[in-house]
Amino acid sequence: MSTRLSEGDIAPAFTLPDDHGENVSLSDFAGNRVVVYFYPAAMTPGCTTQAVDFTAAAGDFETAGITVIGISPDPVAKLASFREKADIAFPLLSDPDHLALDPYGAWGERMLYGKNVTGVIRSTFVIDVAADGVGTIASAQYNVKATGHVDRLRRDLKI
Repeated sequence: MSTRLSEGDIAPAFTLPDDHGENVSLSDFAGNRVVVYFYPAAMTPGCTTQAVDFTAAAGDFETAGITVIGISPDPVAKLASFREKADIAFPLLSDPDHLALDPYGAWGERMLYGKNVTGVIRSTFVIDVAADGVGTIASAQYNVKATGHVDRLRRDLKI
């Protein structure tokens, strides 16, 4: 099992391609708050529900000065298709080599239909990115449920 992050930890830096093939780094959001969520697979029912819920709340997050970023091990082309089909309003990043999944503790053993499998642990992090581009974990949530998660997160963040 990989290490789990907690409030106050330094957020692992990352640079990953988005659904347009452009590199996105955590440090790109210097001086801002970011929600980074990890999900198992684009275009699956739970992941689509979560992405659609984040999209529906995008205006509230934006008003609160918070950027949402989704990360999965899917290839860029699949993310582009997912974004278009589900009309997703925020960046989707591709992490097939687990460059962010591993350091965030979002890859490991989890239960799937009663069986232990290795894969993405649905996780959400609220990160305060300082002016120098270094992030600090404000909230770390592991094994979140896709349905209702965005509403709970909005309540926690008071947005």
